[in-house]
Amino acid sequence: MGCGSCSTGGGCTPNGCKSNGSCGTGGCQTMEVHDWLSNLDMPSNYKPFQVTEIKFKGSRKEFFLNNDNIYLEIGELVAVEGPTGGFDVGHVSLTGELVRIQMKRRKTSLDQVTKKIYRKATEADVEKWNAAKGMEWETMHKARKLALDLRLQMKISDVDYQADKTKATFFYTADGRVDFRELIKKMAESFRIRIEMRQIGMRQEAGRLGGIGSCGRELCCSTWLTNFKTVSTAAARYQNLSLNTLKLAGQCGKLKCCLNYELDTYLDALKDIPDRIENLDTEAGYARHQKTDIFKKIMWFSYQGDENWIPVKAARVKEIMAMNKAGKKAPNLKEEAVQIAAPVVVEKPFDYENVVGQDSLTRLDERSRGKNNQNKNNNQKNSRSNNQNKRERVPVGEKNAGPNNRTQQPQQGVQKAQQGGKQQPNGPKPQQAVPKPQHVNGPKPQNNKPKQQQPQAQKPVVKAEGNVAAEGVKPEQSKNKNRNNRRKNNNRRNNNNGSENKPAAE
Repeated sequence: MGCGSCSTGGGCTPNGCKSNGSCGTGGCQTMEVHDWLSNLDMPSNYKPFQVTEIKFKGSRKEFFLNNDNIYLEIGELVAVEGPTGGFDVGHVSLTGELVRIQMKRRKTSLDQVTKKIYRKATEADVEKWNAAKGMEWETMHKARKLALDLRLQMKISDVDYQADKTKATFFYTADGRVDFRELIKKMAESFRIRIEMRQIGMRQEAGRLGGIGSCGRELCCSTWLTNFKTVSTAAARYQNLSLNTLKLAGQCGKLKCCLNYELDTYLDALKDIPDRIENLDTEAGYARHQKTDIFKKIMWFSYQGDENWIPVKAARVKEIMAMNKAGKKAPNLKEEAVQIAAPVVVEKPFDYENVVGQDSLTRLDERSRGKNNQNKNNNQKNSRSNNQNKRERVPVGEKNAGPNNRTQQPQQGVQKAQQGGKQQPNGPKPQQAVPKPQHVNGPKPQNNKPKQQQPQAQKPVVKAEGNVAAEGVKPEQSKNKNRNNRRKNNNRRNNNNGSENKPAAE
């Protein structure tokens, strides 16, 4: 909506021109003027003012004579007389008595207005005008290339074609004077039009091109600012701004024009503040100046070795400085400290319900922290359960393990041996060699893996207590051998698809 910037009460209806965003000229921009007299009834013998203001590309505005008394409204396209012949097309920006006021502001007399309005723009005029505007981008890049070939220290920033394609105005920026006579010859040969070169400043270039400033709004020079005043670093010093060129410079490379907006307010406030602030001599010692609030007219001081700052009124500081010049010491500043009330935070009621939590800037951080804590707890639980399972896990074949196993269960009862009619004592039965099964359907399949030599089983020694011990083998070595034997036996079972641990034949 073009007139949205005029609104002061919010909502979709602007409080300014009441056009509700349907401005024919694009809204309240740089060169827009609202005709407040358009809805007033004029006297019967009133003659309308014959001069009309026409707006062209950028910020160019000119006055034209409406000798034929053509009824024109703001925003209409009209065909007007060109600067050097031919015709051009522009928008009607202002009509009536307000044009007379605009001429006074620009110090333009009625005798200086010589060009006239031909007609309202027809479809053929609009088509030629659009075709001419479509050639501007390509023409600008070609002109830049020609300037680079000639090694000219200049930058061509914009091109403005006349509607009848007979003339083009080239806007450029340069640090000094540029001899572009050879450039004009080459451009006239390549473009076959009349060439006009116009030098502009950096701020005018930014106003023509437009952009978004660091404040998030459209540039002032491209929306409403028409007069460019000089800006110095003193404006930043008076406003206690950091002298950082990256922050103080705008898109044009110069100091921001907005530094002058509040400068007068700061200068008025600084009148009540002492210029040269020195250390105040008091009974408690020298008080050093820390900071100043020029709008509240309060100054903060602190004693050496004390971190607390003492607020004092600026008028009282002037009195203490006068006392120090007379050789007198002021009382302790803590006795004259200003009581500063804590700021009261007023919660504004909203006409909507916050169901998403969008007013909290740390809502995403809280969710991520909760997820991280939950993942840590789950990892700790999993590690504990894995450790417990490892402790309770029993290896395969532990029940049939050798005599030196960690968990050895005693056999209950007495096993009777049928061989020889002898009775064996209580204890584990010694393992006996079991014959390997023979393959019925053919020879034994050969495996690619090399054969592993089977370690010779040591004969157990049966003692009276029922404990079996290996002769000449230490307990640690026997444990390792038993583990290796169990692994090899399991590998053989998988390869031969059979089991070697058959019960011994009675």
